[in-house]
Amino acid sequence: MAIVDVVKYNGGPELFAWRFPSDEFGSCTRLTVNKPYEAVLCKDGKALDAFGGGSHTLEGANAPLQGKMIHPSKNGKDSFEAEIWYVDTVHSFDVRWGTASPLKLQDPEYGVVVPARLTGEFGVKIADSKKFLTKLVGSLPLFDRSGIVIFFRGLYLAKLKDSVTSYLLHKQIGVLEADSDPDELSAYLKIRTEPVFEEYGVRLVHFYIGDFSVPEDDPAVLKLKELAAAKERAGAGAEDIAENPDKPPEKPKGTDAGPTAVDAPDGKEAGAAGEINEAAGANEMKECPKCHSAMDKNKRFCGDCGCDTQKSSGKAAEIRCSACGTAMTKKNKFCPECGKKYNPCPKCGADLPTDVVECEFCGYETFLPCPSCGKPLEGKNLKFCPECGFSLLKKCPKCESVVKGDPKFCPECGETLKQ
Repeated sequence: MAIVDVVKYNGGPELFAWRFPSDEFGSCTRLTVNKPYEAVLCKDGKALDAFGGGSHTLEGANAPLQGKMIHPSKNGKDSFEAEIWYVDTVHSFDVRWGTASPLKLQDPEYGVVVPARLTGEFGVKIADSKKFLTKLVGSLPLFDRSGIVIFFRGLYLAKLKDSVTSYLLHKQIGVLEADSDPDELSAYLKIRTEPVFEEYGVRLVHFYIGDFSVPEDDPAVLKLKELAAAKERAGAGAEDIAENPDKPPEKPKGTDAGPTAVDAPDGKEAGAAGEINEAAGANEMKECPKCHSAMDKNKRFCGDCGCDTQKSSGKAAEIRCSACGTAMTKKNKFCPECGKKYNPCPKCGADLPTDVVECEFCGYETFLPCPSCGKPLEGKNLKFCPECGFSLLKKCPKCESVVKGDPKFCPECGETLKQ
């Protein structure tokens, strides 16, 4: 195959990524890259050199990683085999999603498993073209909107069920009340879903819940409504007794004697209360104090992070300043001895050091604030603040490569990093 002299984009306008059809190039090949695309050289399933906007030659100085594989050809021209991908790293793409089959959600209070359907829309853009190509594309000639749905449907739907259950536990509400605040639910699910996309070099720009519905005629939904109604009736009766302790219970109309539904052990209220107690006692859920995933109340270890939920009592014996150890109360805003600001654990109230994200008393994992807007960063491995969009990545000031950990020198260019 002849060496290609000029490489330029020739894909459609709505593609995430497009592969140039030829794979035979030389050091004299001219690569043209126009916005919003970034060109990436790939070899043997690995993303090597990346090129921004402009005109480039594929010589060793411009493509140091690819340059190691250049070899002389019979006609005297240096050549190499590779793939050239054009990746759109600027535009975001809106993708509509929905649950093909109902999610089986367990009501936190009654333990009833209810089917629910969700639909909505999410917007994504490629944040790391090398990771995206290495993880997803493989041998596909292009990657479009349908491709993102195919690859991510199973991932985000599996995460969706756990995230909705976690939201119900976090808000202490039932399945039938889950759609009471769709904006809050959407924001919560976005934070929980972002890490799934980030693993593949994709940034989740927005995530919306368009519809959250349960089938009104489903037996499980009807049972849940009956249990909720019975609890409401029982609560109203208890409130009436508390307000009028000397008032005898009303007897059924049309009779002079006989036990009322409240007195009778086989009355409807008594039966409903028995159902409530029976349902509530089975398959109760709780929230992991470390990763906040939903888990069975009778389980000791979290299946997601391995946290031992019985490690401690979950309460601090007494509140003491994390700096000097002086005893404090929840009414104190500052330590009366050293003046440190009281930083309470949301679960047990213990005073936490400002740079600690996990409570040593109850294991509750807190969230660090965004350096820009101060909002809690409720998620792991976030690259951008979901509230203000501030970049949370640590980058080298010279080559702008992402730096992980606290090295003294940039692993890519050797630049000295500030400590």
